[in-house]
Amino acid sequence: MSLSGVCVTAVESRPGGPSQALKALGEGVLGGASQGPVHRPLGARVKAFVALTKPRIIELLLITTVPVMFLAQQGVPDLKLVLLTCLGGYLSAGGANALNMYIDRDIDALMDRTSQRPLVTGMVSPRECMAFGISLAVVSTLLFGFTVNWLSAWLSLGALLFYVVVYTMILKRRTSQNIVWGGIAGCMPVLIGWSSVTNSLSWAPVILFLVMFFWTPPHYWPLSMKVKEDYARVGVPMLPVIASNKVVAKQIVIYSWVMVVVSLLLTPLGYTGWFYTAVALAAGGWWLWEAHALQNRAKAEATGTKLKEMRLFHWSITYVSLLFVAVAVDPFLR
Repeated sequence: MSLSGVCVTAVESRPGGPSQALKALGEGVLGGASQGPVHRPLGARVKAFVALTKPRIIELLLITTVPVMFLAQQGVPDLKLVLLTCLGGYLSAGGANALNMYIDRDIDALMDRTSQRPLVTGMVSPRECMAFGISLAVVSTLLFGFTVNWLSAWLSLGALLFYVVVYTMILKRRTSQNIVWGGIAGCMPVLIGWSSVTNSLSWAPVILFLVMFFWTPPHYWPLSMKVKEDYARVGVPMLPVIASNKVVAKQIVIYSWVMVVVSLLLTPLGYTGWFYTAVALAAGGWWLWEAHALQNRAKAEATGTKLKEMRLFHWSITYVSLLFVAVAVDPFLR
C-alpha cells in the first residue's frame, strides 16, 4: 500500500540496468558529491521531482480514499473537502515515497526496475530528495490539520512514518513478512477518507482497512515472483526470494480467501447493500479463480512466462478499483 503508495505497486518500464546505475554511483551521484557529467535541464528536473512522489502508485491510493468519503457521507461529500483530502493525501504519500527513495538509493542502483529513478541517475541529489520528502510531510500534515481535521492529519502522518521507518528502515531488508506488515501504511487512506468526513472512525473503515491489509501481500507477491532476481541481488528477503513458488502461491491463496471473506462483512453490519455485495462476490470470485490458477501452475512447476504470475498482479489492481467504485455507488442504490 505507500501512503501506499506506499506499499501499493505499479510496474514501470525501466530502460538501462545495474551497470548504468553503477556508473552513476561511481560518479558520486548517490553520495551527494559532484554530479560530474550529469546534465540536469529544468524540465527534466521538474519531472524527476514528480517521479519521486511515485504518482502511479498514489493514483491507486486515492481510489481507496474518495469512495470511502461517499460511504461516510451516504451520498456526495463536499467537493472542496474531497479536493483538500486528495491534495493532502498526495503530498503525504509523495513525501513518504521520496523518503523511501532516499533510504533505498543504494539498492535502487542495483535493481533493473529501479535503475532509472531520479537519485540513481543523478537528476536529483540525495540532499534535495530528503529535503523534498520532509517538506511534503510537513506541508501535508498542516494542510490536513487546518483545512480538514486533525484526526486525518495524525492518521496521515502516522502512515507516512510507518512506511518510512517501520517498513523501509526496519522490515524491508530483515524479514520476508516485510510487505505483510509494511502494507499497513497503504491501508491508512481508507481511514483518512472516512475521518475526513466524520472526524471519527467506525467499523466500516476498519473493515475496508482489513480488506486492503489482506489484499496487499497477494497483490505484491506475484510481482515479487517476477522480479525476485532483482531482490535477491540486493539481499532483500521478499517471500519469493527465500521460498519456492509453491509456498508463495499457497500463501497468496490463503490471504486471498481471507480478503474476500472480510470484504463481505460490510453488508451484514448494515453499511452496504445489494450492489456492493454483488460486486464484491463477482470480483472476489474471479480473484480466487486467478489465485488458485496460479497455485496450480506453481504446483505443476511452471516457470518463466508459463507461470503467468502477472495475471493476478494486474487483476488485483482491477479488483480494488471495482470494489471501491462499488463502495461509492452503493449509497445511491439503497
